[in-house]
Amino acid sequence: MQDDLGFTFTARKTGEVHIHHHGRLAATLRGARADDFLREMEDCDHASAQQVMARLTGNYKRGNERKAAEHPRNRR
Repeated sequence: MQDDLGFTFTARKTGEVHIHHHGRLAATLRGARADDFLREMEDCDHASAQQVMARLTGNYKRGNERKAAEHPRNRR
């Protein structure tokens, strides 16, 4: 599995956390969710942090890509 998925995050003074994917804003976390995220990032290595950010933004493979490609509607 690839370690770098292109995610970065920035913690703001306001308590918000901005998650970027390839330089574009993908998600903004506020309140308790932002605090939980920052606590989790303290204990993560780079690859694990990338996976956590992918799950939070909804940008991750779901395992059904091949099945969807074989659907008659998607055949060309």
